[in-house]
Amino acid sequence: MSSSLTYAASLASSSSLILVLIAILSLLSGTSQVAAAGHPDYADALTKAILFFQGQRSGRLPPDQAVTWRSNSGLSDGSAANVDLTGGYYDGGDNVKFGFPMAYTTTMLSWSVLEHGGRMKARVHDARAAVRWGADYLLKAATQTPGKLYVGVGDADADHRCWERPEDMDTPRTVYAVSASAPGSDVAGETAAALAAAALTFRAADPAYARRLLAAARDMMGFAVAHQGKYSDYVGGNVGAYYQSYSGYKDELLWGSAWLLWATKNASYFNYLNSLSANDGVDIFSWDNKLAGARVLLSRRTLVDGDKRFEPFRQQAEDYICRILPNSPSSTTRYTPGGLMHKSGYANLQYVTSASFLLTTYAKYMAVSKHTFSCQSLRVTSKSLRALAKKQVDYILGVNPQGMSYMVNYGARWPQRIHHRASSMPSVASHPAHIGCQEGFQSYFYAGGANPNVHTGAVVGGPDEHDAFSDDRGDYARSEPTTYTNAPLVGCLAYLAGTHRS
Repeated sequence: MSSSLTYAASLASSSSLILVLIAILSLLSGTSQVAAAGHPDYADALTKAILFFQGQRSGRLPPDQAVTWRSNSGLSDGSAANVDLTGGYYDGGDNVKFGFPMAYTTTMLSWSVLEHGGRMKARVHDARAAVRWGADYLLKAATQTPGKLYVGVGDADADHRCWERPEDMDTPRTVYAVSASAPGSDVAGETAAALAAAALTFRAADPAYARRLLAAARDMMGFAVAHQGKYSDYVGGNVGAYYQSYSGYKDELLWGSAWLLWATKNASYFNYLNSLSANDGVDIFSWDNKLAGARVLLSRRTLVDGDKRFEPFRQQAEDYICRILPNSPSSTTRYTPGGLMHKSGYANLQYVTSASFLLTTYAKYMAVSKHTFSCQSLRVTSKSLRALAKKQVDYILGVNPQGMSYMVNYGARWPQRIHHRASSMPSVASHPAHIGCQEGFQSYFYAGGANPNVHTGAVVGGPDEHDAFSDDRGDYARSEPTTYTNAPLVGCLAYLAGTHRS
């Protein structure tokens, strides 16, 4: 590099050779993937964000599988309970199937298609395929045994003591379920939401499939209402150490009812969600707490459809927004010096993508209705919400103090050592021999080099509150990608790709 720079500098008086220098530097630094208009290439990021889900697939992979470093896995899942629970998604860098975050992931992928699918162009087919992979599994989990919902496959504690490819896993594939005697309104309500949202996604593309999804969604919602309780109190397997519903289950009852109201137009769901008194103030939206998402979704009815019965939900949605806007007098949200929303030291970008999705979507409703509101002295417009969402997405894609994209294989610099078993170990095709539980740690987890398999589109946990990022495989809080981080980002990127064309 230094010789190239010296050579170019000696000829700097020539304007034509200055252009040559620029070209040389561009080749040396790689592509920035910033479009000519000065913004990231959102269409490329969208393609990659959707592709990520193929790398998270469990089960028998289809002929059109594009992520070829993954192979079939978990083909006997469910056998411990004499049911078929193959398929679905691994939530992050491990080999467990957790039904609670998988259902939220499926809901958010569906909502992304429903609100912003028109801007996805040809990519909408791939987005629907990502929805279907999750929905197929949830349909199995919800319908195989009457009165029971299967909510997990795999002993999480045993899995986390191993570092092995999903194709090699030999830890117990324990099956967990909720039922009338072991209730789980949180996971059942979220599963109902996912199935209803997926039904809406496929209503035109595959009506018969949509009807099956909606029938299962109705049943799941009925189960959630009739048998109330937190699933982590009943299912065992130390689920509470991984995906406990800290917010309780009232938010999922609201969320599930909101989705079924949209999918069925049945007034009983409106009456029920109004009876819940789910009025807590929130400044977060996640796989755990759905209140803000439900309120934004229900605001659609008043802002877009003009139904004033939903005004209380609009007001609550705007209260949430006032709590996250950086210049709002009522903000309870911290931002890093570089401008990134910071909600947690653990997997912070999941909260950034989910908030950005709600900002983008609420802005869409505001624009349709020419609506504005105020956070005390601060006037809020659809434009200001879109600007904040864009800033957050741009930060994720590399417009940040580190100059690093937090999406794998996007931009000039991106995380090389993500906390992800399948990505960090050689593929079965390149290394057919079985790699054992502890061998994986010694040979690959502790290795300092880049992951051999590039998990394109994976968005990691992200930087700390000071914008610092160490790219350390062992730092799962910042280096692990998750399905529930990518799912809402798909909708944001679709919106931005349609608005800022390259």
